[in-house]
Amino acid sequence: MAAQNGKGDAASGTRRAGPRCIAIVGPFQSGKTTLLESILMRCGALSRTGSVKAGNSVGDASPEARAHQMSVEPNVASVEFLGDQFQFIDCPGSVEFLHEMRHVLPAVDAAVVVCEADDRKAPALELVLRELEEADIPRFLFLNKIDTASRRVRETLAILQRASRTPLLLRQIPIWQKGIAIGFIDLALERAFIYREHAPSEIVPIDPDESGREKDARFSMLEKLADYDDELMEELLGDMEPPRDRIFDDLARELQHRHVVPVLIGAAERGNGVTRLLKALRHEAPTLSETRGRVGIVENGPPLAQVMKSWHAGQGGKVSLARVMRGRLAEGDVVTSSAGVEARIAGIVSLKGSEQSRKPAAEEGEVAGFAKLDGIGTGEAFMLGKQRAGVVSAVAPPEPVHTLAIAVKDRKDDVRLAAALQKIAEEDTALLVTQVPELSETRLSGQGEMHLRVTLEKLAGRYGVNVVSRPPQVGYRETIRGQAGARGRHRKQSGGHGQYGDVVIEIAGLPRGEGIRFIDKITGGVVPRQYIGSVEAGMRDYCEKGPLGFPVVDLAVTLTDGSYHTVDSSDMAFRQAARLAMSEAMPQARPVLLEPILSIEVVIPSEAMSRASALISARRGQILGYDTRPGWRGWDQINALVPEAEMPGLIVELRSATSGVGSFSARFDHLAELAGKPAEAVVSAQALAAAQAR
Repeated sequence: MAAQNGKGDAASGTRRAGPRCIAIVGPFQSGKTTLLESILMRCGALSRTGSVKAGNSVGDASPEARAHQMSVEPNVASVEFLGDQFQFIDCPGSVEFLHEMRHVLPAVDAAVVVCEADDRKAPALELVLRELEEADIPRFLFLNKIDTASRRVRETLAILQRASRTPLLLRQIPIWQKGIAIGFIDLALERAFIYREHAPSEIVPIDPDESGREKDARFSMLEKLADYDDELMEELLGDMEPPRDRIFDDLARELQHRHVVPVLIGAAERGNGVTRLLKALRHEAPTLSETRGRVGIVENGPPLAQVMKSWHAGQGGKVSLARVMRGRLAEGDVVTSSAGVEARIAGIVSLKGSEQSRKPAAEEGEVAGFAKLDGIGTGEAFMLGKQRAGVVSAVAPPEPVHTLAIAVKDRKDDVRLAAALQKIAEEDTALLVTQVPELSETRLSGQGEMHLRVTLEKLAGRYGVNVVSRPPQVGYRETIRGQAGARGRHRKQSGGHGQYGDVVIEIAGLPRGEGIRFIDKITGGVVPRQYIGSVEAGMRDYCEKGPLGFPVVDLAVTLTDGSYHTVDSSDMAFRQAARLAMSEAMPQARPVLLEPILSIEVVIPSEAMSRASALISARRGQILGYDTRPGWRGWDQINALVPEAEMPGLIVELRSATSGVGSFSARFDHLAELAGKPAEAVVSAQALAAAQAR
C-alpha cells in the first residue's frame, strides 16, 4: 500500500499524529456497515469480512440490529493504518434512528457519508448532509456500489449536489469496461488504479483513451479549489501545472474549512476504493487539535470527554461511550459533568462492535466505554476533578411522531417496567415516556413504528419485561349546547345525626377554552357560606365524567338556591347534593362530544406533495395552506388541522409515501364538536369499556 502513496501522500505523511475519530453516516441501506467491515479487513483487524445479511458483522451488533438487518445504535471499531490510529463510529441511517448520530457528531474529527447513485435516496441523503452541515462537520462523500451504477458519475454528482449546500468535489473518475467500473483514476495523483476484490487496487498506466476525460475532470477539480486559492487560480489562468504538494494541501484545507465535500468512489462489498479512502482520511481529515478549535475546547486544561451514547449492560451497570477530547482519563478518576454531577470512573473498556476489553486508561483522542458514570447523560461532557465541565454541544431531542400506549402482560411486572423504561429512556434520548393518569395510560413516544418496535424488543430481551401495546386513547371531552336547571337534595337518616344538603343550580355552556366556572348567587344565607366550597367541589367531582362518559369542559354552573338543616347539614352532604343536581341537569342541556384537533406541519419532498395531501384529507384533515420549506430546496410543507383520533399510523403512511423521509410536528389546537355516527361509536365504546371495568 505504501507504494501507492505518490508524492502527495509522502508530502503529508508526517502531518498527522494520534487517534482520529471518523463517523460513518449515510442513508438507510447505503452500505455503511459493509464499508466499516471492509475497512477493518483492509487494516488487518479482521481475518475475514462479515455481512449484515449473515448477521456476523462488527457493526449492527445488537440482537435488534441483527433481527432487522439495520443499524439501530452507533457501533465503534478501532484500526491502525500506515501507523496512524483511527476509530470509526458506524451510525444508523434510517430516519427513525438518525438522532443517534446527533450526539456522536460533536466529538468526531470528520465524517464519511456513504451514498449510492440512486436519485430516489437523494432526499434521505439530504437529511444526513443537513445534520452534518448544522453540526459543522468536515465530510467526505463515498459514492458506494459503483460496480452496479447505471449512470455516469457526473450525472450522479448533479443529482447528489441538490442534496448538499456545500459544493461536491469529484476526486476520482471510474474506468469503465463494457459498462462496468473496473477501476478509477485519482485526479489529485493523476494515477489509474484497477480494482482487486478485497485487496488494494493495482496501479496501471492511464489509458490514452482516458487521458482527455481525466484532464477535463482534473481541471474541473482544480477550478473549484482555486475558488479559495488565488495563487492556484493564477497558475490555472496561466496554463501552469500547480505543484502536487500544494494541491494536497488545498484539498486538506478546503475540507477542514468546510468549503468542499470531496467525493470518492468504490464498492464496499468488494473492498474497492477502501485504501484510497483511508489515505484521504489519513492525510486530509482534521486532527483532534483542530476539532477542539471547531467546537470551542481550549487546548490546555483538565482532561475532558464528551459522551456520545449511554447504555445499561446488565450486571455491569451503565456504560458511557465517550471520546477523550483533552488529556488522559483513568479508572478511579473522579469527574464532574457539564450538569454538575460528580462520579467516579469504575472502569474503562475499548470496544469493537459488541466486544469489550478492559484497559486502565483512555488516552487523548480515544473513544472508550466508561463504567458507572451514573447521573451523566448522553450529550454531556465530563472533566477530571470537581470543576463543572463546559458544554461541548447541546443537542435537543427530536419531537416524537409516533406514540403507543403500553402495559405489562403480567401485573407483577409493573415496578420492573418503570425501572426498565427509566433506563431505556436514558439510553435513547429520542424516547419520551409519559403518564396520563386521567386515562390510566403509560405512553411511549418516538421517531416511528420501527423505533418503538425496537424499543419494545429491548424491553423484552434486555430487561425481561413483556408488554402489550396499542394506539393511545383519545382525550375526548364533552360540553353542552343548551341550558338547564335542576335541584339536588341529599337526605339520609340512619339514627343519630343525619345528612342533609339541598342546592338549586343552573348550567350553561361557555366558549371553547374557557374551562369550568362556578358562580355563587346565594342570597339570604339559604346555603351557609361554609358549604359553598363543598357545592363547587361536588360540581367539579361530577365534571370528571359527564353523561357521555368523558370529562366536562367549558361549562358555567350557577348556584341560585338551596336549603340546609342546622344539625344534619355538612360539607359531605352539600357535596353530594351538588353531584345529584349536576346529574339531573347535564342530560337535559343537550350534551355534545368534543374531540381534540391538532395543528400539524408536514414536511415532504416536493414530488410527494399530492400523496401527502391525500393522506391528510383521508384522515378528516383540513388543509390550511402550502408553502416551500424554508431553507430546503425541493421540499415543501403543509399546514393542516387533523383530529387526534386520526393521528395513529400517520407517520407510517407518510414515510411510505415519501421514500422514508417525510415527517411532521404536531401541537394541540382546539376542541371541536363531533356528531353523528362517529360520536355515537365513541360514546358506545366508552360505555362498553366502563361496563367491563366494573
